[in-house]
Amino acid sequence: MTLDRARRTLVTAAAAVLLVGPTVLAFFSGGYFAPARAAAGIGAWACVAAGVVAGRPLPRGRAALLAIGGLGALAIWTLLSILWAPIAGNAYAAGQIAVLYTGTLIAAAMILRGRAARWVEPALAAGILIVIGYGLAGRLLPGVLHYARSASAEGRLEQPLTYWNAMGALAALGFVLCARVAGDEQRAGRLRAAAAAAAAPLGLGLWITFSRGALFAALAGLVTLVVAAPRAAQLWALARAIGFGALAAAAGAPFSAVASLDGSRSTAEHQGLIVLVALVVIMAAAALAARLPPPRFREGAIRLPRHSPALATGLIVAGLAVAILVGAHESSGAAPLSGGAGRLTTLQSNRYGYWSVALRAFAADPVQGAGAGAWSVDWLRFRHVTEGAQDAHSLPLQTLAELGLVGLALLLTFAAGVALAGRRALAVSPLAAGPVAATVVYLAHSPLDWDWQMPAVTLVAIVLMGALLALADPAVEPAAPGSS
Repeated sequence: MTLDRARRTLVTAAAAVLLVGPTVLAFFSGGYFAPARAAAGIGAWACVAAGVVAGRPLPRGRAALLAIGGLGALAIWTLLSILWAPIAGNAYAAGQIAVLYTGTLIAAAMILRGRAARWVEPALAAGILIVIGYGLAGRLLPGVLHYARSASAEGRLEQPLTYWNAMGALAALGFVLCARVAGDEQRAGRLRAAAAAAAAPLGLGLWITFSRGALFAALAGLVTLVVAAPRAAQLWALARAIGFGALAAAAGAPFSAVASLDGSRSTAEHQGLIVLVALVVIMAAAALAARLPPPRFREGAIRLPRHSPALATGLIVAGLAVAILVGAHESSGAAPLSGGAGRLTTLQSNRYGYWSVALRAFAADPVQGAGAGAWSVDWLRFRHVTEGAQDAHSLPLQTLAELGLVGLALLLTFAAGVALAGRRALAVSPLAAGPVAATVVYLAHSPLDWDWQMPAVTLVAIVLMGALLALADPAVEPAAPGSS
C-alpha cells in the first residue's frame, strides 16, 4: 500500500467515525453517562490524530480561529472550574463533554472536506432515521419489540436516548437535513427520493415526542433552509417534506397506543400494525412524488427580498424570545405533566424554576460562576418544587450560572465563529445549506433544554459545524458537484 493510499484510507476511516459515531452513541443513553462519553472522546481525538498523520491542516481564517479557539477555551475554562466548583466530579464530567466537542469540531474541520463533504448530510440524516426508527419500532411492532418505559415520559417517544425532548431535537435535525437532501438538485434522484421518504417517519417521531421546543426548532431550521437555498426545487421539496411528515403524524395521532402508549397489548399490536401500513404507504408516496419531474414553474432560482437573511434571523429570534417569555409564565408543580398532544398547549412546567435558580447562581458570582456542574447543588438549595434535576434546561443560562460571564463570552465566541463560517460557506458552496439550517435547529433548541449534556444530539450539530468550517476555509476549493 502506497503512502498516499494509506492516508486516504485513514481519512476515510476517520470520516466514517465522525459520521456514524453519533448514531452509535445514541444507543448508549445518548452518551449521557461517563463511560460512553469517554469512549466517544477517545474516538474524536483519534480522528484528530488521523487528520494530523494524513497531513490534513486546520482551516484558516477568522471563522475557524473564533470557533475552534472559543470552544477550546471553553473546555479549558470548564476544567479549570474544578478549582472552585462545589463537586469536583461534576466539573470534571462537564469538562469531559467540552473536550469531546472540541475534538469533534477540530476533526470534522480537518476531515470532512472534498468528497467526504458530500456525505455529511445524507450520512447524518440516515443515522438519525435509524435512531428515530428504532424508537418508533417499539410502538409499531409492540408484539415483537419491548422497550423500557419511564413514568416521567408519560408515553412520549424517549427511546433510545431516554429523553423525549432530546428525541424531538434529533428528529428536527434529521427532518431538516432530509428536506435539504430531497431538494438538492445536485444529488442523485434515488438519494433525493430516499430523503423524501425518510421525512415521513421523522415527522411522526417529531410529533409523538410532543416537544414544543423541538417543533419550534424544526420550524426555525426550515425557515433558514428557504433563505439558504432559494431555489424552486428546494422549496417544493420542503413543502413535500412538511406535507408527508404531517400526513404521517396525522396517521399516528388518533391511535393512543402508538402516540401515548395507552391501552392493552392487543390494542397496541392492532393499532401499531395499522399505523405501520399507513407509514409505509406514505413513505412510498413521498418517494414517488420526489421522482416525478417538477413543472417548469418550479425550476430555477427564487428571488427573495434583499434583507431576507436578516428577516429570517429576526423572526427566529423573536420566536425564541416568545418561547422564553412563555416559559417565564409557566406554572411549576409536583404533579406529573400530561402526555399526548395536550402537552403542547399546557403551561405547566418547571423550566421557570430551573432558570430562576440559574439566574440566582449567576448573581452570586457573575464573573467566574459557581463552577461547572454546580447548578444541581444550587437547585437543591433554592428549588421551590421537590423534583430532582441536574441541568438548568438552557445552555446560555447554565453557562452563566456555572462559568459566569467568562464562560458565556467563550460560548458566544464559538457561536460567532460558526456563524461567520456559515455565511462564508453559503457564498462558496451549495453543500452549506443543509448544515447551516440544521445548525440553526440546534441553536434554536439549546436555550430551551439540556442538549449540551446529550452528546448524541450535540455531536450531530458539532460535526455539521466542523463541515462548515471546512467549506469556509479560504485555502480550499469548493467541492465539485457529484452524483451521490
